[in-house]
Amino acid sequence: MNDLGVLRDLAIIVGLAIPVVALAHRLRMPPLVGFLLVGVAIGPRGAGLIPEVESVAALSEIGVVLLLFAIGLELSLSRVLEWGTAVLVTGGAQMLGMLAIGAAVGSALGLPLGQSLFYGALAAMSSTAVVSKTYADRDELDTPHAREVLSILVFQDLAIVPLMLLLPLLGGDARAGEGAWLRLVVSLAAMTALIAGGRLVVRWTLDRVVAVRDRELFTLCVGFFAVATALVASSFGFSLAIGAFLAGLIISESEYGLQALSDVVPFRALFSGVFFTSIGMLLDLSFAAGQVPLLLGAIVLLVVVKSLVAAGAVLLRGRPLATGLISGISLAQIGEFSFVLAAAGLPLGLFAGDDYQVFLTVAALSMMATPFLIAAARPIANRVGTHPAAIEGFEPSGSPQRRSDHAVIIGYGIAGRYLARMLRAAGIDCVVIEQNAELMRQAQRDEMPAVYGDGSRHGILEHANCAGARLIVYAISSPIEERRGVIVAREVAPNATIVVRTRYVRAIDELMRLGANEVVVEEFEASVELFARALESYEIPQTRIARELDAVRSEHYGLLRGQSMPDLRLDALKHLSIHDALDLVEVEEGAAALGGNPLTIDLRKKTGAVQVAVIRDGHPIYERDPGFCYRAGDTAILVGDRDALDAAAVLFRRG
Repeated sequence: MNDLGVLRDLAIIVGLAIPVVALAHRLRMPPLVGFLLVGVAIGPRGAGLIPEVESVAALSEIGVVLLLFAIGLELSLSRVLEWGTAVLVTGGAQMLGMLAIGAAVGSALGLPLGQSLFYGALAAMSSTAVVSKTYADRDELDTPHAREVLSILVFQDLAIVPLMLLLPLLGGDARAGEGAWLRLVVSLAAMTALIAGGRLVVRWTLDRVVAVRDRELFTLCVGFFAVATALVASSFGFSLAIGAFLAGLIISESEYGLQALSDVVPFRALFSGVFFTSIGMLLDLSFAAGQVPLLLGAIVLLVVVKSLVAAGAVLLRGRPLATGLISGISLAQIGEFSFVLAAAGLPLGLFAGDDYQVFLTVAALSMMATPFLIAAARPIANRVGTHPAAIEGFEPSGSPQRRSDHAVIIGYGIAGRYLARMLRAAGIDCVVIEQNAELMRQAQRDEMPAVYGDGSRHGILEHANCAGARLIVYAISSPIEERRGVIVAREVAPNATIVVRTRYVRAIDELMRLGANEVVVEEFEASVELFARALESYEIPQTRIARELDAVRSEHYGLLRGQSMPDLRLDALKHLSIHDALDLVEVEEGAAALGGNPLTIDLRKKTGAVQVAVIRDGHPIYERDPGFCYRAGDTAILVGDRDALDAAAVLFRRG
């Protein structure tokens, strides 16, 4: 086909994709689904706007190359190594499980072993694009199940390289013969050398290119590395797409990976759309209409088997059953890499009869069903149910049912851990609820009373006696679990103070409406602390600073959100030189004031500060009693200017 024909086909694909993808976005479905539908509509078996699938083959190949290059950029070998255990254990178990099932089913049906393993590999791959996009839309990327899912997806993305190299062996290629394994080893060695050497060359080159400060030159270099790596890799038996994937991995290890990704993303969106549209053009609707029972059975079997295998892989790492079920159901579709494998396996004769059409139809429908499956995963997991349990070291300090007026902290991550330590240091009894086994072991090492389970469920909250708690704090990073947790906690403990730490500004109003008393936004709290330090530099009294910070927080950060403007009249204090302040000073062992009182130590004459009251055992003492004597642990409430308060504090501290 001439160049004009290619441009015409591209215009048709992109022009029709715009409204369809917009509709998919409105329905909260991934754009990939929209591209598949466009392909079905305009293909030779649809309206026939593009009568020959081969006419977009070149564009499709470019789409695959850019798609894999971008995925390589998004992956980081350093991050994969950090996730080592999760990636190897969960990802490896899921992949081996699906390959084993494929071999077993194929053997039962009388298929050759190579073809059975090929089918197992096709079914094993899940869609990184669809799942990550759906999780992002649902604000679930920081949840425990999302981390497990992403670990499995990372392993699958990396496994595409050896799987592609093994395809000739699976296809029984006579040319593969005795030297096939040797070529495989040579190819893998070449890939390792390419990655190791490429990292040095890329970093050295981009360091000098960036020094020129020319954006176009940087983009040209990134494009050159992608094409050159793909060509070098192809000379060792890799496809161009796998070479581009390796190029992305190499560049991602440099500090310029994010910039390179931002340059590639717009092109990836276009050409990967062309690729998935071409896949949709291959679908035969008449075939699907005549094979409805077979296709429905295949989809149900795929969803059930993949869900169970992935859930089992997650459970191997000691994760809760609910996390395993949600992770498994989320991975129950066929992924974009399966199309790449299928395209490479088709000319090798790895598909029998109409199996290729069955694969395409099941893959497309499973991708379309993914958002609905992910939405149903949590209710299914909740229906199965989990039982609360206590770790060793909890019961001796008191059963949760016997606790009262305590604090309950849901989540023992960094924020929850530090809060629990500070509460314990302040003498406040607290209980931790955590469903991550590693964090539970951390709580055990910290000798922190802890309950194992989901802190957004009635049974778990009741086990921690939230009904008798004074404070309930949600220190997790999942908007959905935060909202559900607040609803359940308010039902279980109508009189408790509920505080939620969130990363998302838009969640404030809804969490308050659902029953939270306070919502702490990480970014805003950092700004508030900077504000406090700024006021201190202007010699604003601490009590005044505290009042102004309370004013900002009482508006639910309305000032920072641009919704309100509290009356902060701090400049009047500065210009009038009024620096009166109120301080609370604890009497320490060995202090000069110990055993005396304001009169005997001549507090006002020596320092200029005046005592308002003393707090002892939680109760204020206002009366002036000549027989009163300071005790260690008393807290004196003092008024005076800054110098007076500083001088007075010396009398109450250990000498």
